[in-house]
Amino acid sequence: MTNEEKIKMIEDALEIDANTLKEETLLAEVQEYDSMAKLTLIVLCDDEFNKKLTGEQIKEFKTVKDILDFMG
Repeated sequence: MTNEEKIKMIEDALEIDANTLKEETLLAEVQEYDSMAKLTLIVLCDDEFNKKLTGEQIKEFKTVKDILDFMG
């Protein structure tokens, strides 16, 4: 799976317009990146990538690239 495909999945999970996010996008600047979005991200990583994401790991994410790197 390409990073572009992963970004599309993240955009869908956050319910934001397509082509809004880039790898270098700062998560702090994404209005939709709230507690519900973080829970959705945990489910996404578990369901789609079979990776367990913790709250502590989420706190370390600063950019979209950090999420992509975790997804593998």
